[in-house]
Amino acid sequence: MREYFEHTADIGIRVICPTLQDIFVEAGLALFELITEKIIDVKPIQSVPIQLKQKDRDLLLFDWLNQLLYLFETQHWLFSRFEIILSVDGLEAVAYGEPCDSQRHPPSHEVKAITYHQLKLEHQSDGDWLAEVIVDI
Repeated sequence: MREYFEHTADIGIRVICPTLQDIFVEAGLALFELITEKIIDVKPIQSVPIQLKQKDRDLLLFDWLNQLLYLFETQHWLFSRFEIILSVDGLEAVAYGEPCDSQRHPPSHEVKAITYHQLKLEHQSDGDWLAEVIVDI
């Protein structure tokens, strides 16, 4: 499950999933749902490998979203599917999507940055994982 919450001039992303791997997938999808109005129109026709080294899971989530935003800002990638393998040292992922086409992918929000402010990743007592990330718009 992913949802958004208001945070002063920013937007928060909240993700609740049964596995840590799903948290990373859903957080990536939530980011691109903020960037474009219709993520359903983003076809997973090309792939981009991503490797990140970070042992701290909170910071790995931050690095993951930051890397996805970097790929959007520098190469105009939009992603709609992810395969992620987590390890103790980081993650290996393949992001599937296509370059942004402003006719087919109308912008929704201008995401300026992923922030550390109130960054949260925790394993809850019911077994689910919860992540919250504030996004600067």
